[in-house]
Amino acid sequence: MRKVLPFVKPDYFEGPYRNLFKEAGKYVAKYNKLPTRESFLVEITESDIQGEQYSMAMDVAQTLFDGDTVDETWLIDSTEKWCQDRALHIAIMESISIIDGKHESLTKGSLPDLLTKALGVAFDTNVGHDYVEQAEERWEFYNKEEDRIPFDLEYLNKITKGGVPNKTLNIALAGTGVGKSLFMCHVASGALVEGRNVLYITMEMAEERIAERIDANLLNVPIDQLDKMTKDQFSTKVADLSTKTNGKLIVKEYPTGSAHAGHFRALLNELKLKRAFEPDIIFIDYLNICSSSRMKGMGGSINSYTYIKAVAEELRGLAVEFNVPVFSATQTTRSGFSNSDVGLEDTSESFGLPATADLMFAIISTEELEQQGQLMVKQLKNRYNDPTKYKRFVIGVDRAKMRLYDVEEGEQTLMDDTPVFDKSATAERVSAEKFQGFKL
Repeated sequence: MRKVLPFVKPDYFEGPYRNLFKEAGKYVAKYNKLPTRESFLVEITESDIQGEQYSMAMDVAQTLFDGDTVDETWLIDSTEKWCQDRALHIAIMESISIIDGKHESLTKGSLPDLLTKALGVAFDTNVGHDYVEQAEERWEFYNKEEDRIPFDLEYLNKITKGGVPNKTLNIALAGTGVGKSLFMCHVASGALVEGRNVLYITMEMAEERIAERIDANLLNVPIDQLDKMTKDQFSTKVADLSTKTNGKLIVKEYPTGSAHAGHFRALLNELKLKRAFEPDIIFIDYLNICSSSRMKGMGGSINSYTYIKAVAEELRGLAVEFNVPVFSATQTTRSGFSNSDVGLEDTSESFGLPATADLMFAIISTEELEQQGQLMVKQLKNRYNDPTKYKRFVIGVDRAKMRLYDVEEGEQTLMDDTPVFDKSATAERVSAEKFQGFKL
């Protein structure tokens, strides 16, 4: 009873059996054990079941709880199969109702999700990890090579132990115009070249603008020169690229602030059904302009902390459900925009976002770094590795081709934990002027 009750729904039953199941559930919830036949009959008598349903329920109840011993394994397997068949039957009947336009609330867009849930019905008999008994399984887990999506940037691979694993939410924090979309477009391009399937969801720029950035990166052409290429030149370069990778890239645009994890889930199911496309990695540009599937709008009763945290939890849940890493980005606060040493406290709108993310790093640009064609990356949170190791490092940026690259080892001057502002030429000049006359 305790193994199967969490998975069996009243909707699986019809007629008097549904009433009986509800009454049995009430008894178990109250007394934490199955009723005897006599007590169950009394419960039915005192219930609100009436008329023919009452007579049928009493007849069926006479055959229940007879105390016969039944093979437990067979009983659980048979019950699981019955639940699966009932769930599928109900889903198909609901689908027919939706197609005929008779369903009260669901539309045709709900069909993939409806059938997926029905096909996913199963009893989870795992009740936890036994620390002593399952030590060998734990050792195997420690030594198993985890499937990761690697970067084409050396230091990002170092801080993530070879790339981002599945079922994770990874966040880039940066000010306006610093390079959030550039970073995600570059990582998406790298994953595509490696033969991965990539889904890029944008709510900030048009689909074509995202594709334009990825074209500049992959075709090795400055972004302002793409419109000057002939059609034959462009087609030749794209065809040449297609021969080098088996991966696919889908870019999908949603209106700003209108899409949430439910829309993304429906999109993933549609892509699987219509294009046989299952992504290996998902990019969402960007998290703060997503909506929440659980909370209705930014009303007066919902603060930004709760709302953005809910969005982050839903996106991480999506990553777990589809077994992929999800990449997104967030803005810095107004003070963080001019800060050359951004921290977690500079996350805009909600501190609940870094609490939910698996990996979070800041992308920082200063005048000095811009002159050298570099960006600084600073680790803020890291569940994959020690966040104090390579806490800061620089990467090269070619904004014309929307591309990032590794810099020479001699240019990695930010490996210690000294704030970058204190090491810049501007900082030295300002410090000298500000503290002139003070004795240290």
